[in-house]
Amino acid sequence: MDRFQAMATFTRVVDSGSFTAAARQLNVGQPAVSKLIAQLEDRLGVRLLTRTTRGLAPTEAGQHYYERARRALEEADEAELAARGAGRGLSGRLRISAATTFARLHVIPRLPAFLAAHAELELEVILDDRVIDMIEENIDLSLRMGALSDSTATARKLAEGRRSVVATPAYLERAGAPRTPAELAGHEAIVYTRFDTPSWTFRHVSGSEASVRVGGRVRVSAAEGLRAAVLADMGLAVASDWMFTPELASGAVVRLLDDWHLPPLDLWALFPPGRLPTAKARAFAAFMVGAMKAG
Repeated sequence: MDRFQAMATFTRVVDSGSFTAAARQLNVGQPAVSKLIAQLEDRLGVRLLTRTTRGLAPTEAGQHYYERARRALEEADEAELAARGAGRGLSGRLRISAATTFARLHVIPRLPAFLAAHAELELEVILDDRVIDMIEENIDLSLRMGALSDSTATARKLAEGRRSVVATPAYLERAGAPRTPAELAGHEAIVYTRFDTPSWTFRHVSGSEASVRVGGRVRVSAAEGLRAAVLADMGLAVASDWMFTPELASGAVVRLLDDWHLPPLDLWALFPPGRLPTAKARAFAAFMVGAMKAG
């Protein structure tokens, strides 16, 4: 039994959830895949897979083997890439995670250019506003915004985004436009619970500062909810310009208090702790740096 082939086959079965799908992806017969997995289990002396209502899933031993086998395969890919030179492009699978709204507006539309440069690369994008465990979810690179809470992960700053007070013209026609931060206290604010603080400190172009507590009757835990509430003329919000890029460009949403500035929002690429970032992850991070600069 070829141990390397067995690892590659097993990881493909786990990723696809069935012998049949793995066989189709590997361009071999389904019996060959089943036989190889059986030989692997015999060699290791443990059961690696169990059948569920959704298909095949790794046992506890199988999950441990999967994580280490996948890492070994990635390191082998890295060795081959280094030997032949990066000019031939990247190959294999790259698994990234990002917040749903940011990915929809700023990542997914840019993927065709990245994939066109790496024709042999497979990309899996996990969309989730929550901070997820990169090791448990087998994430190669995570795009995160704001302060970083995971001190063990390797991080690279990709971009810095402006925060603004935003609202629709319809809301402002109804409620009036605030001229100073203090006037925000009298407005209905949509509160984004992931990033909003009890109060915001604004800095005027002259250098003076003003702090104000913003609040309202609506609090949302996801950026899509904040966008929907603002676009429904329900109130104003403190948000990154990234969240409303199309609407700011069209005028459907406008910035307020232009002479007052808020702390910027950083965009980071996080790599799994405990191992070196793969060439694929580093290449995608570099691609996003260029993409965010281009606007």
